[in-house]
Amino acid sequence: MADTPTKQINLPAIADIGAVDEMREEMLEALNAGNLEINLANVERVSTNALFMLLSAAQTATNHNYQLLLSAPSEHFSNALETLGLESAFAPLMKG
Repeated sequence: MADTPTKQINLPAIADIGAVDEMREEMLEALNAGNLEINLANVERVSTNALFMLLSAAQTATNHNYQLLLSAPSEHFSNALETLGLESAFAPLMKG
């Protein structure tokens, strides 16, 4: 896995169902080729659907023997995880 290329993408400021649909293809393409790092720094709002899509993408990465990492979570993203009680589900995905 260390020699596998890592593609980096940014989760949009408004990560809702529309953004999920737009990002799905890009994420699947990246996860079929190697590791993926998703920067969360610009997230201002994130829907539950988007969070579950990220968990699903992490499982897809694992199934392909790749890694999905989440980096630089914004305060809004972290608050959403806390509100929904998903911190432990996302902890293994957080970079650093």
